[in-house]
Amino acid sequence: MSSISAIILTHNEEKHIGRCIASLLPFTKEIFIVDSFSTDQTVEIARSMGAVVAQNPWVNYATQFNYGIQHTPFKTSWLMRMDADEYVLPELAAEINNRLTTLPDDVSGIYVKRRVMFMNRWMRHGAYYPIWLLRLWRNGQGICEETWMDEHIKLSTGRSIQFAHDIVDHNLNNLTWWTQKHNLYAIREVIDILNMRYNFDESIRVEPKFFGTQEQRKRYLKVKYASLPLFTRPLVYFFYRYFVRLGLLDGRPGLMWHFLQGLWYRFLVDAKLYEVYHRVGTDKQAIIDFFRTEYGKDLLAERPGQH
Repeated sequence: MSSISAIILTHNEEKHIGRCIASLLPFTKEIFIVDSFSTDQTVEIARSMGAVVAQNPWVNYATQFNYGIQHTPFKTSWLMRMDADEYVLPELAAEINNRLTTLPDDVSGIYVKRRVMFMNRWMRHGAYYPIWLLRLWRNGQGICEETWMDEHIKLSTGRSIQFAHDIVDHNLNNLTWWTQKHNLYAIREVIDILNMRYNFDESIRVEPKFFGTQEQRKRYLKVKYASLPLFTRPLVYFFYRYFVRLGLLDGRPGLMWHFLQGLWYRFLVDAKLYEVYHRVGTDKQAIIDFFRTEYGKDLLAERPGQH
């Protein structure tokens, strides 16, 4: 097997964690779970399958994942990031086994493709596949980007390459769970957008660059998207995804996915952003006070880079 260990963050993931771990076992038995005090069978399932589990209070994704990087008990050459509701396809597992030990020393990161399943259908259109994500990196040469939303692994040195095969994002929870989760995501997204303007902290972030890596391009497009008028940008984005990039070919599940994820969610972000400006204006300290009072989030004390 390759010298690689996986880090997975969990909270009440009993529907997914067994599937995720099973997909990793063909290339590693070294799996580190950072659990934020699950109340279901997540921890028991993970330990029964040989994973090492530590529990740590949740602040946000970047803080929790960097905790995992710093406290992993394994001294492998490579680390891998997985979400609990994802799994590795057998073809990617074989590719990791066959290629990882043959890579040149100057390769420090590996991109893989993620395919999203929604209502048991692969979302192949609407500019949603392939999504390239840096998920494997040499131990000691990568950390999680310190943002409130869309966190990426940031390499400190070396170059990156692409592997040919996929991981799959297939959440098995119901639609009510999905919409509630995205309602909470919208709050984090608003903070991230405001952070671009007000710079609440001095976190380590991926540099926006159109002709850069996948995450640099995504960050660049996000900055440009944030500069467009409120409420207009979700409509334009949905039209682009569903009609221009042929999301309509994904059938009824695709209509739900592209509408909810591409229009409803982003409209909700704009509505929450409008609420901030409507309630407290554009003063930086007033915005900080608003999030502390309304959402219990201290944008300074709970910044993603703190541990």
